[in-house]
Amino acid sequence: MVSQPRHCMAEPLTPRIGLLTGLQAGAFIGLFLGFSLAVVSALTNPDALKRLVQLMCITPLACAVLLGPLLGLRRAPMVSTEDPLGEVRQCLERFSEGQSRWRSLSHVRSDGRTVRIDLHNSKQPLAIVAASIEMTDRFPIRYIVGRGESRSREPMLRGQVLAFIEQRVDLNRRRRTSSSIEVMPASVIEHMEATHHMHRRLFYLLPIILFFAWLEMR
Repeated sequence: MVSQPRHCMAEPLTPRIGLLTGLQAGAFIGLFLGFSLAVVSALTNPDALKRLVQLMCITPLACAVLLGPLLGLRRAPMVSTEDPLGEVRQCLERFSEGQSRWRSLSHVRSDGRTVRIDLHNSKQPLAIVAASIEMTDRFPIRYIVGRGESRSREPMLRGQVLAFIEQRVDLNRRRRTSSSIEVMPASVIEHMEATHHMHRRLFYLLPIILFFAWLEMR
């Protein structure tokens, strides 16, 4: 079994998303909030057309000004602008075993964002994982390992690769599907979690805001 020590290195900080993107995000939130307030206004007082227009127009601007600078401080995920397929193929070329066996040219593919490495037909799948797993700090890699069932082509492959990855990669960076195991960069996971927390806070605040708006408008 291939073993590789786990290195703990400080990851460079990614750039912030910037004021312009923050203003756009704040305006989008304000647009949704303004529409919700306009619906409340239309239900409580259908004749107040001026107030309805003001809610639809002023709320996005106010949210952009108030929330934009705060949202602009969030850090963007580390995303490579280049297709990493060539780099991964070159790194794994030494594991090629010839025609009808595992080859980097035929078993390593990419969709421009995620590199897919099919570990079937290889005599050393764990060595391939060990050689490529450090690259997941920069871009996602999906290892095709099958379902791990008795009728699968290589029923032991999924369990072996999963156990190997679990020893070296944090739980929140791993994604498992029925036939693959994906490892994602920590920066992408942190960005997704921060976005999820923000959406949850907005989901909790919106009914409260609408309730007080209804009390004020009725």
